[in-house]
Amino acid sequence: MAAVAGALALPMLGGCAWFGGDEDTGDMVEVFDLAVGDCLRTPAEITAELTEVERVSCEQQHTLEVFAVTGYEPADAEFPGDAQLATYADGACVAEFEGYVGLDYRDSDLFFTYLLPSARGWSQGEDRDITCLVTTTGAQLTASVRGAEV
Repeated sequence: MAAVAGALALPMLGGCAWFGGDEDTGDMVEVFDLAVGDCLRTPAEITAELTEVERVSCEQQHTLEVFAVTGYEPADAEFPGDAQLATYADGACVAEFEGYVGLDYRDSDLFFTYLLPSARGWSQGEDRDITCLVTTTGAQLTASVRGAEV
């Protein structure tokens, strides 16, 4: 039921949506409720399984942005293991990067990371999606990177 924090040791990305409230805080949301364009703050603690993240307006400081949510193929496969999921995510996220950022990943100043399905969530049939996140080398973002060509 929780997504594995795939490469979350890397700096994280952000996406865009307005959520009311204080300028300094965001809404805690389930990882399953993330959508393309959501901007996020890096969790204070990196854990093996991540269930919630802080979603903020893209105009607030953030480190991650959701640029794609893609399912593992074939969808009815047995759990392929963390290494195979990471390999699949690398390819799937690179393939989606340019369409969102507007620049080929190899030419961009940005990086990506992802959230992977956990073995437990996979076995329960609820967790098959890979969430691709754009990020920087640690600098805070204060706008969406959608179409930014950076």
